[in-house]
Amino acid sequence: MQAARRTPITVAGTAGVAAPQWRWLFAVVAVTGALLDVATKIVVVRSLEPSEPVRLLGGLLTLRLVRNPGAAFSLGERFTPVFGLLSLTVLLFVVLRLAPRIGHVGWAVALGLLCAGVGGNSVDRLFRQPGFLRGHVVDFLQLPYWPIFNVADMCICAAAALIMVLSVVKNVAITGERYVKPGSSSDGPVGPDVPTDPGRPTPNRASGPLE
Repeated sequence: MQAARRTPITVAGTAGVAAPQWRWLFAVVAVTGALLDVATKIVVVRSLEPSEPVRLLGGLLTLRLVRNPGAAFSLGERFTPVFGLLSLTVLLFVVLRLAPRIGHVGWAVALGLLCAGVGGNSVDRLFRQPGFLRGHVVDFLQLPYWPIFNVADMCICAAAALIMVLSVVKNVAITGERYVKPGSSSDGPVGPDVPTDPGRPTPNRASGPLE
């Protein structure tokens, strides 16, 4: 008996193809997040001294200015130029290859957040001291027992979590299709592979929203 394969069907509320409104949403989220990150860093650099942290909410949140030559959460501090080039590569890949395929609101938000985070930290690496592609990223948010981070890092983490939910839990493709297996309920969770019934036709992509 032939093993069942996942069949793409259109998610309710989406067209299953790239839609202009989702691309606009992607752009708005990306630009807004990046501008928020840059703006908060400008304010922090002008207002805080590295040796004078500001404790808020009873010490739950501390504003502490540090300049990080590494990646998110101060990782890989000796590879600043490499992170700069990787960041630009990720941005180009998402904008040129993935964004034109967006057909789902969740993916528009997730990829927008990803670009906001990568773009915000890339601005630091490109334009801050000590030089092009070697600039140190401004971090200023500190929680107890957690590395110091910034708004861009928050965007990247939120994007990663949302992408995991969409692709693993919801099984929603970037185009807006949800992958299910023949014989499974279209609005239920995807179960393990099971053999198909030889007398039952394999469903094709639905032409309209799920019922």
